[in-house]
Amino acid sequence: MEGDNKDRLSRRKFLGGSAVLAAAAITPAVAGGKSQEQDRQQRKKDVSGDTKTGINERELGPQNPAAEQTEEESVFPPGTDAGGQPPFKYPFALAHRRIEEGGWTRQVTVRDLPISKKVAGVEMRLIRGGVRELHWHVGAEWAYMTAGTARITCVDHKGRGFVEDVNKGDLWLFPGGFPHSIQGVGDDGCQFLLVFNDGNFNEFQTFLLTDWMHHTPDSVLAKNFQVSEDVFRNVPERELFIFPRDLPRPLEEEKREVEAGNGAPPDSFAFFASKMQPTKVSPGGSVKIVDSHNFPATTIAAAIVTLKPGGLRELHWHPNEDEWQYYVTGHARMTVFSAGGHARTMDFHAGDVGYIEQSMPHYIENMGNEDCVFLEVFPTREYQDISLAEWLAHTPSRLVNQHIATGEDFVRAIPRNEIVIRPK
Repeated sequence: MEGDNKDRLSRRKFLGGSAVLAAAAITPAVAGGKSQEQDRQQRKKDVSGDTKTGINERELGPQNPAAEQTEEESVFPPGTDAGGQPPFKYPFALAHRRIEEGGWTRQVTVRDLPISKKVAGVEMRLIRGGVRELHWHVGAEWAYMTAGTARITCVDHKGRGFVEDVNKGDLWLFPGGFPHSIQGVGDDGCQFLLVFNDGNFNEFQTFLLTDWMHHTPDSVLAKNFQVSEDVFRNVPERELFIFPRDLPRPLEEEKREVEAGNGAPPDSFAFFASKMQPTKVSPGGSVKIVDSHNFPATTIAAAIVTLKPGGLRELHWHPNEDEWQYYVTGHARMTVFSAGGHARTMDFHAGDVGYIEQSMPHYIENMGNEDCVFLEVFPTREYQDISLAEWLAHTPSRLVNQHIATGEDFVRAIPRNEIVIRPK
């Protein structure tokens, strides 16, 4: 199945490539032959200097230096930006943390980031032995392990039990309505990202085992299980949610236990992306694409992107769904263009969430000195994108030149074969 993904990817340039040349060709040069970035850096110097140059950009009133230092793309936007684009970023650091004895959690939903109508995200940390209570919810749950090791369980609609251990860089997918649990089993427990195909999802309003049983009469529970009411006298009076317990039994022992009778689900709910070879590698970085072609159980597609310093995720858009992003490491900037001549650039750092509505073109550029790793997540089974370079390369060169006046030689020279990430 991984080969299928490579075949699909080879029909387009996923990252970088000659889109960089195209961008240079259609972006007006600034005075004196400087690049846009050189011009912006000069503007920053002028603002902080003693000369009258840059006086129009100086701030005389209250300032937030810490925020402005990390949000340079908003304070000194590129000359190509044009107003009217709503914010498409929200840091998890601003989200309220609910702290329990067994760990903590926080969420970013449409209530925090209004543009994020179709997807919500949750960060969770579990101590060693910490349990995210047996529960379920309406939407599907896609997860990415950011640290440690977790033991996950799930039961499907035919009573088939699943249990597995996942490590940093691995994924899982629990279909909507399927009950499941998560427990930290690493030396320092675990931490992970959860993504839901519902922007209005609320991590604090899921269907919990203890909460349901507490709100069901003991007489009904006894009749349901054909046991004495005394069996349920110790059911907690409030939800457990995230709580510490002993470590689970050995994995193989628990697998035999949960699979007895009905067997295991036909498709694993876990995907070991940490062991997956990149779908494509280039001098500028790499990408792993995980969707239903190589992870049959998933209803949520994703790309795990690594940009080396200066690397560019090429100019592109996604024709089939909105894109929800999570930045794992590094510092990047992203510009999103929308119809009507609106464009906005924003900075992104580890722990930030980004959101791009369906078919809006954008790019991501690594602005730091270390690798930038980020996730592209889509509420759909199949990953799709269209790059600017691919579009131009497969359109008649005369027609393209009549639009952007680069000369037909430039258009004909755009590579038709895939170049994943363009290096610095």
